[in-house]
Amino acid sequence: MAEKITVSLIKADIGSLAGHHVVHPKQLEMAREILEKAKNKGLIIDYYVFNCGDDLQLLMTHRKGESNPEIHELAWNTFKEVTEKVSKPLKLYAAGQDLLGEAFSGNVRGMGPGVAEMEFEERASDPVLVFAADKTEPGAWNYILFKIFADPFNTAGLVIDPSLHQGFDFHVLDVQEGKEVKIGCPEEMYDLLALIGTPGRYVISKIYRKDGLPAAAASTSRLSLIAGRYVGKDDPICIVRAQHGLPAVGEVLEPFAYPHIVAGWMRGSHHGPLMPVPLKYAKCTRFDGPPRVVGLGFQLHDGVLEGPADLFDDPAFDKARAIANDLADYLRRHGPFMPHRLGPDEMEYTTLPAVLEKLKDRFKHV
Repeated sequence: MAEKITVSLIKADIGSLAGHHVVHPKQLEMAREILEKAKNKGLIIDYYVFNCGDDLQLLMTHRKGESNPEIHELAWNTFKEVTEKVSKPLKLYAAGQDLLGEAFSGNVRGMGPGVAEMEFEERASDPVLVFAADKTEPGAWNYILFKIFADPFNTAGLVIDPSLHQGFDFHVLDVQEGKEVKIGCPEEMYDLLALIGTPGRYVISKIYRKDGLPAAAASTSRLSLIAGRYVGKDDPICIVRAQHGLPAVGEVLEPFAYPHIVAGWMRGSHHGPLMPVPLKYAKCTRFDGPPRVVGLGFQLHDGVLEGPADLFDDPAFDKARAIANDLADYLRRHGPFMPHRLGPDEMEYTTLPAVLEKLKDRFKHV
């Protein structure tokens, strides 16, 4: 049996140029230097460093499996070193924001950085797509992943490809209770929708083909639930395998043509459209947004990352960006009113409670 490859995507917001805007080039440069040394030592097979907005993204391949302490420590130390040697000396905004602990404890999950990992045997040809979003939360993937792996109006292969026809198993995490449930589609589709339609609580974490083939993995960390207060939005990441018994690359990308509404945007307190952008537009400007997503395509060969293809650098997504801008205009006119501003349950973890505290003694019974 062939030795398995692990693809690990680990991200953190460790400081940004000019507000919560974009990663500084020197941060990217230092991260590449650190991972190159790790590659030369044989700890990882290959890597790719990029950003979406103010989040530094470390994509790594190795043979050590998921949640490996050495790989997670490499990511943690990379974030810490870039913070200390670049972010802080340059006084970048919110330097080290996502690093919620001082000392590494064996796994970066629960310490601030976002993690998406998949371990699998390489197929004869194995396209791997990675997605990174800024100014939103892990539940932003729910709509996208449902469309890719459960909606026959999006993914023709669910109907006409025998290898997809049996459907997929979705692992859904309740981020408030810390419990997970496996739901099979298409037979339990309505049960799945009953959960993931509440993206602030129920988050898709993994997807497998019915025969157990790993198909997708997404980050699930909610920073506010870890810290108990607002410390920045969660900025999720996702890995999706494609082709050869899985949805085609075009089927994976199709849901992004509709910029659905997600939570996050300014101060993590607003709803806005998820705009698909190429890497050159992976910077959050207008009202610290709108929330945006980048997609990179790689071809794996013995763990080496061939690529990337910048998947949204295509006029086919121009209309999605135009619609997203129209939606942004519409929502922004609501100002501090719902539905632009998040509902009260979500606002509990923002800075709003500090404002309401001033008024609590002025309320009188009527």
